[in-house]
Amino acid sequence: MTTEETYDFDDIDEPEEAEVASDGQMYEHHRFVADKKQGLLRIDKFIVNRIDHASRTKVQDAADAGNILVNGTPVKSNYKVKPGDVVSIVMSYPPREIEIIPEDIPINIVYEDDQLLVVNKQPGMCVHPGYGNYTGTLVNALAFHLQDKAELWTREAKNDPRPGLVHRIDKDTSGLLVVAKTELAKTSLARQFFNKTTSRTYVAIAWGQFDEDEGTIRGNIGRSSQDRKQMSVYPEGSEIGKHAVTHYKVLERLGYVTLVQCRLETGRTHQIRAHFKHIGHTLFNDERYGGDQILKGTTFSKYKQFVQNCFQILPRQALHAKTLGFMHPTRNEYMEFDSDVPQDMLQCIEKWRTYIAQREEE
Repeated sequence: MTTEETYDFDDIDEPEEAEVASDGQMYEHHRFVADKKQGLLRIDKFIVNRIDHASRTKVQDAADAGNILVNGTPVKSNYKVKPGDVVSIVMSYPPREIEIIPEDIPINIVYEDDQLLVVNKQPGMCVHPGYGNYTGTLVNALAFHLQDKAELWTREAKNDPRPGLVHRIDKDTSGLLVVAKTELAKTSLARQFFNKTTSRTYVAIAWGQFDEDEGTIRGNIGRSSQDRKQMSVYPEGSEIGKHAVTHYKVLERLGYVTLVQCRLETGRTHQIRAHFKHIGHTLFNDERYGGDQILKGTTFSKYKQFVQNCFQILPRQALHAKTLGFMHPTRNEYMEFDSDVPQDMLQCIEKWRTYIAQREEE
């Protein structure tokens, strides 16, 4: 089991500025351990699938410069990664250290005990510090709430940008997250996410009408070669991206949009957003994937104004992590949590209901 497969964190950032060491020392910036089931794969593709903002050209240049090591030895970009290989990217300057500063930021904690807590995250809040968001994150808020109260959140761990995190949701997605307070809880929860024994459902508004009431979307998810901020869907079994499966069920048909429930079998970066765009049903007002455009409907100016009003009410992708279930790390008890759909999504749904009702009366 690799760290990447366990936590699915694919957004490690490069430092904005770097001072080159004068003593010739090399510093490890990234480290990956290939899974036991890893098939032979060129190292440039292996790394591009795991690091945000990395291109194959950059990785190849780094390999030519001797900055990519496998089991401690420099390799070229055509090296084939094998199961168990330790892949390191080294630089002549130390990596940026992100100090977690406790901040008194209100958060909605729906459950807490000595091992873990469950948070209902508001939209617009980043889960953890990263490039451009070093403060104001959920981790900063949790560091304040848990300071000196939990072993993973003490001052000794302040330079870990993701203490206690075993999964995440996007900045503008709302909903439930479980956070570990102890090493035991983190290990147990991480194993559950890796083994796909957790239960997670989302509610989303997607553009267009679905032909079927239920369905499953399958396809590897990996970084887009055209836009590094987007994820793309590749064929199952492809050497590009990671295996991903999303099950969906239509909850309500609202004319040119549809309210759907999504159940994750895997948990990849932007999984629902990328999968739904792939099948032609981009999430409503998902700016990164083009859902902030009018993708379905009429050309009437009255309709265009209606959609713009909906965008203003719901100024983010229409996605909410509604339920979360897992086994408690120490009590061997299954726990499941449910959260209300937030007001911005409810108001948008109600506007579409009203619009469809009025259109049917005309």
